[in-house]
Amino acid sequence: MKNNLKKLSLIIGTIIIGIALFTGCSKKDEIKDAFNIYKNAWIKQDFKSMYNMLSVESKAYINEKEFLERYTNIYSAIVASNMDIQIVGEKERDKKSLEIPFTMTMDTVAGKVDIKDYKATLVKEEDGYKVKWNESLIFPQMEKPDDKVRVEDYYSKRGSILDRNGNFLAQDDIVKSVGIHPSKFENKKSEKITAMANILDISESYIEEQLAANTNPDYFVPIVSVLQSDSEKLNKISTIEGVQINNKNSRVYTGGEAFGNLIGYVGAITAEEIENNKDKGYSQISLLGKAGLEKVYEDILRGQDGGEIYIEKGEEKIILAKTEAKNGQDIKLSIDPELQSKIYSEMKGEKGASTAVDPKTGEVLAMVSSPSYDPNIFVTYKTKSLSEQWKKLDGQQFDNRFNNVYAPGSTMKLVTAAIGLDVGALNPGETMDIKGLDWQNNSSWGGYKVTRVKDPGKAINLKEATKYSDNIYFARVALNIGADAFINGAKNFGIGEEITFDFPMETSQISNDNTLSKEILLADTGYGQGEVLMSPLDIALSYSALGNNGDIMQPRLNIGKNPEAKVWKNAIKAEKVPALVDAFSAVINDADGTATTAKVNGFNIAGKTGTSEIKKDQKDESGKENGWFVAVNTDDSKIAISMIIEDVKGRGGSGIPTAMVKNVMEYYLKK
Repeated sequence: MKNNLKKLSLIIGTIIIGIALFTGCSKKDEIKDAFNIYKNAWIKQDFKSMYNMLSVESKAYINEKEFLERYTNIYSAIVASNMDIQIVGEKERDKKSLEIPFTMTMDTVAGKVDIKDYKATLVKEEDGYKVKWNESLIFPQMEKPDDKVRVEDYYSKRGSILDRNGNFLAQDDIVKSVGIHPSKFENKKSEKITAMANILDISESYIEEQLAANTNPDYFVPIVSVLQSDSEKLNKISTIEGVQINNKNSRVYTGGEAFGNLIGYVGAITAEEIENNKDKGYSQISLLGKAGLEKVYEDILRGQDGGEIYIEKGEEKIILAKTEAKNGQDIKLSIDPELQSKIYSEMKGEKGASTAVDPKTGEVLAMVSSPSYDPNIFVTYKTKSLSEQWKKLDGQQFDNRFNNVYAPGSTMKLVTAAIGLDVGALNPGETMDIKGLDWQNNSSWGGYKVTRVKDPGKAINLKEATKYSDNIYFARVALNIGADAFINGAKNFGIGEEITFDFPMETSQISNDNTLSKEILLADTGYGQGEVLMSPLDIALSYSALGNNGDIMQPRLNIGKNPEAKVWKNAIKAEKVPALVDAFSAVINDADGTATTAKVNGFNIAGKTGTSEIKKDQKDESGKENGWFVAVNTDDSKIAISMIIEDVKGRGGSGIPTAMVKNVMEYYLKK
């Protein structure tokens, strides 16, 4: 009997202990669950949900509006992100409360903040456990309502983009923020709005909307930003009573539309861009390169902003985080700004592209895409007049064409001739007897024939075939070379290879599958049709070999990074260069050449016109045509330049870029 009572007592005791332990565990779990609600809201910066978790006593201490304002102001000022809170233990204070120590890390404008000595006390109330709040739950070092969080921003400077002479193409500078002081603008307000709209070339409704959104008549209301150089506009607008002009830090660009697609622009970073660039130090107030070199060299140009976050306790200053600003690096380009502007001006808004290189150094002197845009539009504003122009362009101004690849047309004939000379499939002095305006190699071609524009009525050699731009001649040369030898020879000009260059370029190709297994495709490739594709840079580099003893130099745009000239390709054997210079100079020098209008007195220029057809098949007469011209001065060579103008059919063909390049060559060689 006694043994049974002992057993019963033991069982009851075990149950009581179990209940106590279970109750204790359940209580701690309930407290931690409550804290996790508060913690997760904090990490999301959902300050309203945080306030809902405060105890009755805490809500009496600080009202919701004050709580929300305080946290919102502090966290926006420090630019808090990537927050993490970790519980590091627990301590029971009494039967109704539990103290939870925790750590917090976050990224801020002043770098990473890592605080290890937070403590949160949770108390039991009717509807569960609540957080007992005081200032130490902002930062542990804070004790009183008068303790303040201060932020001092250290702004970095974005690197500048410089031309070859060290002049600014893009830099951090000042623009003028044109706005209104509302209380001084009331008199004759309607008339002033009309005057402002006319001077700035914007709508009156836009000005009215900005004023309507303002809540304080003594607050400055910004309307638009204007370049300092636009002095006429600034002088006019400054005469209107109530208009105020302030300085504003901004990115500023030099050169206008000629440089738009090359230099690009910066803009405010989006949430998606922040997400895609995690751990790079971007914040909601960062600027980001959006296009052109500003985008390509973002990681080099961008600076790293710094800052200091500290707690001000009377005279005491407690530093929580501090990071010095680090300026971005400058980039020096090989671009000749006057040449860039001259080319763009000559193109007169035509859809096309042009690239110029120095044959001796590989320095890229100009890279132009037309039409284009002034990058300053993205740091100032778009006028009504410009908006109308852009509607007509339908986005064409943002299509960067100089890094595109196109069918090279007859400009490919230099490559074909050089390969033929190299492998012995072509003798420049020998003639080829061709009859009529069309030709096919054999009956296996079916109805397909290669055509030419002119039948000279005699057998022709390399020089004559070049200046007449005879497609049949070069198609037959390509067949004589053979597919494998042609592909290998084209590689001497970089065709089919990804080029190492300071701007992303589409890669040239010899064909869609990198073979020339079909005879017709090989023949067509010989005169620049088929599936061969090249960029304006590829073509300019190919012809630069005529001015550099057969060598193509490594193309360089960022000469600060790549200061030394070096050979990229031994494209043409030195002993074969004179025959090619002779043939391709005849295109310009001889009276019956296809580009005789491109002659510049006092200079020997070799070059080639080209027309590339974009059509479904040989019978298609509705297809578009692109016009090419490429030229290089061969004596003491200074420049090789290519230009493509799109959609030239029926309005001058390759004669359009020929006239433009002639003017550019004359300007550059005689300056």
